[in-house]
Amino acid sequence: MKTLVVGLGNPILGDDGVGWKVAETVEKLLPPGAPIDVDYLSLGGISLMEHLIGYDHVYLIDAFASDEPVGSISVMKLSDLPNYSAFHTTSTHDTSLQNAIELGKLMKTPLPNEVTVIGVAIARAYDFSEDLSAPVAEAVPLAAKILLNMLARKMPA
Repeated sequence: MKTLVVGLGNPILGDDGVGWKVAETVEKLLPPGAPIDVDYLSLGGISLMEHLIGYDHVYLIDAFASDEPVGSISVMKLSDLPNYSAFHTTSTHDTSLQNAIELGKLMKTPLPNEVTVIGVAIARAYDFSEDLSAPVAEAVPLAAKILLNMLARKMPA
């Protein structure tokens, strides 16, 4: 089973870089030889979908705006998230990942059946900084631990 972990965001926009920080932590803590690829991306839609080709399971880690306290962690299936571009006509430049995966599958592209999203609540996504705010930085080890536990259940014994 091919598994991919993707840290999403922008590492120079403060809390928006939390996905990268969690992915870095996970990559450092993976057992040697673990059959898991780790990537760091600042993409969405079709561009992101292209990076998922050939994987059975994908874990996306990203910052998200929420009414939850900053630093809160949510785990959900991509299919359970709102598909905002489903409600209006969009171009291929801003389609949702859900639509991109649907399009890819229609074209018989080997895409994962399961995409899990691990989100960390943030308040500000556009502060130019390589540092995370304190509550978001404190969430990084916990988000990494949650993901590592999920990965351990998927790895062969």
